[in-house]
Amino acid sequence: MLQNRVNPYGQLIFTAARGHWTGNRGVIHNDRKEIIRAFRLRPWITCLLRFKGRHRVVMTPNRWTELFFLDEATAFSAGHRPCAECRREDFNRFKRCWTEGNPQHGFDLKTPIAQIDQVLHQERINGKTKVTFQAEFDKLPDGVFISHGSQPYLKMAEKLHLWTPFGYEPASLFLDTYVDVLTPHSLVSTIAAGYDPQIALL
Repeated sequence: MLQNRVNPYGQLIFTAARGHWTGNRGVIHNDRKEIIRAFRLRPWITCLLRFKGRHRVVMTPNRWTELFFLDEATAFSAGHRPCAECRREDFNRFKRCWTEGNPQHGFDLKTPIAQIDQVLHQERINGKTKVTFQAEFDKLPDGVFISHGSQPYLKMAEKLHLWTPFGYEPASLFLDTYVDVLTPHSLVSTIAAGYDPQIALL
């Protein structure tokens, strides 16, 4: 079992559960298939499991480290975005919704994705610590993750669902008006602007 599954906190965990997406942060493993760093590249992307018949041996030395996600909502919470190569249509939709949802940055469709990646990098991690922010629960769109009691919960249909590596479990919690949001701020705005991330509940 390899440490290559991503949870909503952006942490890499060991689990036998399989994912709906792969992705990467560069080469972050060693020759023994051990994770040795959290990331190497600023672009954190989410990719198709199958693309043009390509086959990879997971954690091949000196090749990018294959990471796996339960669903796209989890990938968003961790701070990943769609790949521009294997997910071009999703990437274009993402960039349109990101720029529409985050007008304060002054970006448009011609803005290099590297500038969006720079914003995302500042929003998702501070050193080795996951960045969170406070927001009113009722104003968060579906598909966003919050943290409560050191556990990640997905908001969907005005309800909370506890994340596990194998899927979601129903949850009943009493929440304060303001909650700790795991999904990076600009990605919350991207979802609110019309990008619907794939969710394993659906």
